[in-house]
Amino acid sequence: MWNSGKKLALAAGLVAAALGVAACGHGEAGSASSAGTVPASQPSAQQSDAAPANKNTESAPPASQTGGFDGAKAYEQVAKIVSYGPRPSASEGIRHVQDYIREQLKSDGCTVDEDDFHASTPVGDIAMKNIVAKTQGTGQGIILLLTHYDSLSSVKDFVGAEDSASSDGVMLELARLLCGKKEPNSVWIAFLDGEEAFVNWDQDEDHTYGSRELAARLAVSGDLKRVKATILADMIGQYGLAIPREGNSTKWLTDLVWKTAGRLGYGDVFVSRGETISDDHQPFLSRNVPSVDIIDWDGFQNPKYWHTAQDTLDKVSPRSVAIVGHVILETVNELQNKFH
Repeated sequence: MWNSGKKLALAAGLVAAALGVAACGHGEAGSASSAGTVPASQPSAQQSDAAPANKNTESAPPASQTGGFDGAKAYEQVAKIVSYGPRPSASEGIRHVQDYIREQLKSDGCTVDEDDFHASTPVGDIAMKNIVAKTQGTGQGIILLLTHYDSLSSVKDFVGAEDSASSDGVMLELARLLCGKKEPNSVWIAFLDGEEAFVNWDQDEDHTYGSRELAARLAVSGDLKRVKATILADMIGQYGLAIPREGNSTKWLTDLVWKTAGRLGYGDVFVSRGETISDDHQPFLSRNVPSVDIIDWDGFQNPKYWHTAQDTLDKVSPRSVAIVGHVILETVNELQNKFH
């Protein structure tokens, strides 16, 4: 994602690191960018000495208090994804995460659709994969949930616990709850590859490869016109979470999410201030699909953990994960009622 008010340029050393990702061509990652397989019981994320002082005070509330959304289980999913180490596009790490996501979705009874595609990037042709879980609906409408699961390639030892394992954990728990249920509208949960830039977000659309692929694919198939609303979650697990109203997002959908959060008692988390972010919802907005981005980008800047090796599991709050999952789940219910 990119904050349009803050232009950041990657240093030459980071560019060189990104070039190493595609050194093998056709999406094969060089050894410098791939951490390989790490057993789930031995997370590879190095815990930072700068972990929040309150990290042991924010346990996830019980599922009985969050509409059935189990924040503890979602947090376990975050930890599992982080345990595989760095997962830039086309790396060995991301292939293991792809296998894990697929297995989890199928075990939850989801229909799983995979889209293997190649993206032309500033560092060459890169193989990518979108994974979409689909629930059954009694009608023709689709409610689309989005998260990206790749991690930044240009920072050594970057495991992306907040960006983006936190939202991946939320979406996997939502899949567990929603797959097998038949509602008026189908719910599609898309795990997107290639959100992160290889060189610079400001350069020739070097970002959001997976979401642009998915939007184009749905347009060709005719399914895009069935999408009633798109909800993107990105960077939603940090301590002191304060999610602003994203300025590019569709107003009525943003209002619905924030009204739902307020009704659930989370007005201190879904705050009234605004911030403008370019993110994976943009390709859907550009095709006139109502879309909202749930993200606290600015909060991860102070202290600055975003896109550093300090984005580790100890920066993720089980309570924050539970709150966002609860709000999205209830918003989906509201959308089901709205588009019955």
